[in-house]
Amino acid sequence: MKKKKNIAIVAHDNRKKDIMEWVAFNWKELLQHDLICTGTTGKMVEDTLAMSCHEHGAVPPTVARLKSGPLGGDQQLGALICEGKVDMLIFFWDPMQPQPHDVDVKALLRITVLYNIPTASNRSTADFMVTSALFHENYQPILKDYAGYITREVDMS
Repeated sequence: MKKKKNIAIVAHDNRKKDIMEWVAFNWKELLQHDLICTGTTGKMVEDTLAMSCHEHGAVPPTVARLKSGPLGGDQQLGALICEGKVDMLIFFWDPMQPQPHDVDVKALLRITVLYNIPTASNRSTADFMVTSALFHENYQPILKDYAGYITREVDMS
């Protein structure tokens, strides 16, 4: 990871207010990085950052917007992680409400673990991430070598 990170920000509907409060509180930290969001969250992040930046005379960052989670945005984000194009994920998911795309959410979270991507699922963890000394520094995560898994023999009988 370079100093300037690619940060994905995602929130389920019942957590969008929480993520917008977090973005508004941490806008100065987020300005220094590239942001990727799914669907409606992306528009809300853009608007929140634009308002915060306007109030302080700063230029808001560009937010790359993917499809909405249920329409494939979670899968798009997972693919970006696999391609090494996402450095960390802030994902405020709703633990109290079943989602129509729960399998996609589970797959996304599995990919973050597989590729050792720092992932925050709540405000406390997200606050710890953005205040870490590593947040604005180069960092090389240790990745597990899956070559043995890829080259394993498969019994086709």
